[in-house]
Amino acid sequence: MSDEQTAAAEGQVVTSEKRGAVQVVTLNRPQYRNAQNSAMTYALDDAFAAAAADDEVKVIILAATGDHFSAGHDIGSPGRDVDAFFPRRASLWWDHPDKTGAEQRMARESEVYLGMCRRWRALPKPMIASVQGACVAGALMLAWSCDLIIAADDAFFADPVVRMGIPGVEYFAHPWVMGPRFAKEFLFLGEKVGAERALQLGMVNRVVPRADLETETVDVAERIAKMPRMGLALTKMAVNQCEDLMGLQSGMDSVFGLHHAAHSHNAESSEDHLAGHDARSMRDSQR
Repeated sequence: MSDEQTAAAEGQVVTSEKRGAVQVVTLNRPQYRNAQNSAMTYALDDAFAAAAADDEVKVIILAATGDHFSAGHDIGSPGRDVDAFFPRRASLWWDHPDKTGAEQRMARESEVYLGMCRRWRALPKPMIASVQGACVAGALMLAWSCDLIIAADDAFFADPVVRMGIPGVEYFAHPWVMGPRFAKEFLFLGEKVGAERALQLGMVNRVVPRADLETETVDVAERIAKMPRMGLALTKMAVNQCEDLMGLQSGMDSVFGLHHAAHSHNAESSEDHLAGHDARSMRDSQR
């Protein structure tokens, strides 16, 4: 049994390995295309926090086992844990599992979706997403929280949640990472965008053959790691601050409200707050 298979069998939904000055944090639910339940989200937070505190670590890579980076938020696997309690770290909302309606949804998503991704974006060390296969909906949030994205030539990106009547995922960075005009097309159609098109749009930094993805990502990380730690932290902060001055944070706050207006509308007018969709129906709708 490989190390990946052993970790998966032992229920380690995230693994973390130090390679010199580079920490490789890996999503590890390949049997569910690395769908993100809360257990995975909090395990990521643990791994990122440990890497931030480790003076030997200069750069963090976010990778994934299996054929796909991530199919997004877990809306249907046996490990879905929307009603489980976890120690809150990303927001000051009350806990959610014992609440109902918008009280439950907004509290949970302020914590494990929007709050966690903002927390990771602000981590004072460069982060590189290494993406293969599907990077769909909630997976975009993980990749967009990173500073660089290196994609395999088989990678594709999509945010199909408009099919649920929802205006994009909770960490709404679309107009900033791909431009307003294409963001509308991306959301209106909900179709897959391949790696080369993503490169043309500036959504990713590099596209490499699938077989070279790990080598290329580690090589970039190791070259970045030669820079001074404080210089890297301040440079990351400088670019993030400029992006925020372009409206990223306030835009996200605004759209998060629209996102929850959509959930509430669905809950009142259809089967549930996801308009009756599940993981299978969303997967089957992809072109």
